[in-house]
Amino acid sequence: MLLRPAFLMELVLTKWVCAFLLCCWLFVSGVYSVEGLRGDSKVRGVNLGGWLVVEGWIKPSLFDDIPNEDMLDGTQVQLKSVTLEKYVSAENGGGMNVSVDRDIASSWETFRATLQTQLTADYPGKPGWEDNAATFEITIVANTLHGDYQLTNGYGYSKAKDILKRHRNSFITVGDFSFLYRHGINTVRIPVGWWIAYDPDPPAPFIGGTLEALDNAFSWAQAYNIKCIIDLHAAPGSQNGMEHSASRDGSTDWPNPDHISQTLHVIDFLASRYARHPALLGIELLNEPSAAAVPLDTLVSYYKQGYQIVRKYSSAAYVIVCQRIGNADPLELYQANIGSHHLVVDLHYYNLFDNFFVNMSAVDNMQFIYKSREAQLQALNSANGPLVLIGEWVNEWNVTNGSQTDYQDFGRVQLEVYNLASFGWAYWTLKNDRPHWDFEWNIKNNYLQLGNSPKNWNVNSLVLLGSAYVSFYLHNIL
Repeated sequence: MLLRPAFLMELVLTKWVCAFLLCCWLFVSGVYSVEGLRGDSKVRGVNLGGWLVVEGWIKPSLFDDIPNEDMLDGTQVQLKSVTLEKYVSAENGGGMNVSVDRDIASSWETFRATLQTQLTADYPGKPGWEDNAATFEITIVANTLHGDYQLTNGYGYSKAKDILKRHRNSFITVGDFSFLYRHGINTVRIPVGWWIAYDPDPPAPFIGGTLEALDNAFSWAQAYNIKCIIDLHAAPGSQNGMEHSASRDGSTDWPNPDHISQTLHVIDFLASRYARHPALLGIELLNEPSAAAVPLDTLVSYYKQGYQIVRKYSSAAYVIVCQRIGNADPLELYQANIGSHHLVVDLHYYNLFDNFFVNMSAVDNMQFIYKSREAQLQALNSANGPLVLIGEWVNEWNVTNGSQTDYQDFGRVQLEVYNLASFGWAYWTLKNDRPHWDFEWNIKNNYLQLGNSPKNWNVNSLVLLGSAYVSFYLHNIL
């Protein structure tokens, strides 16, 4: 039987395309794999946020019984003299005199209430209330910090110790690891604070017990064949001024050399303790350093030292470095030559916290994931550098009237794109007072549908790639 040349060409081309796609799949499978995971080749993770590092918005009830909760550490207040009708001001922003001479309250007229820098008004004799310049009206401008510092100082040591003990024993349990295992989760990312290295008697006001809880988590993880990423969420002096970094008053003092040295000691402690544990997958050296307050060269120097410390104890543990939050390009860490192998860059993807997302529709949010996030992930995957972890993301947005179907679609789009990350992803967070942030609630109420295990490469992407190559072949060769 004679075959037409065109048919022969089509047959050969079809076989060539199939072989090409198979090679692509095998190549990508080999490149994007995470050693030590069960089943899937990449991380499908969930964060255990709000457990060993307190975040009041995750569990507000922790703060319910604090007397005078309006004046926790870091609360910002403005003081106005009743008789002078002038605001108290720190001249030149602080470090000089304090005066009562400003008509309008701004940053220099806003103070954090702290025990170490009390503002007092001394008056000889017996002051009156209404006709005395030393009588002030207090306006609370911001009361946003609800972390470990605020909880302990708010309750006092004894009561805070009892509250935190109950919280650590009940918020995350072995039953949660069973739930995660049943739903295909192979990794937990566990935020810890720097004081864990000094357990059971950490410096005041921090309270011991987090080390025992972390040990429990590793045991539970091992029992369910789940891996652990230890994430240093709160560093000495605070790396971003937020409550999840255990900031006292909103300041960012971590770049101080003494604080960096202390942080490296914490990494050494964690690496030496858990490096040989079969449940350890990696150690994240620092969570969300602020781009505004942490210079890149300072951060890179710390990351390089932290990498070497982990390598001193393990050649297999992944070392994870977090992108700076704010105005920073993740490529800055790819160009830093931090470590030679098993290095991961952590990106946090939220369609929140920025005015850019405020007026977006459901469709706009999903298109942004496809057009911006997918393009960035593909660029980083091909950058011939560290692996990529989407270490925090959530099935929540600024869309106020989203239906269950909208949430399902949003979650599906995020999973489809974040599955492209060469190391994997981790949802923020397992339990939360706000339902859509709560992984367990999302799964049980069918707002987030995990579907099958992620593949190393999207099948549609391979088909498109093959089609493009076929088009090139037909146009340029035949």
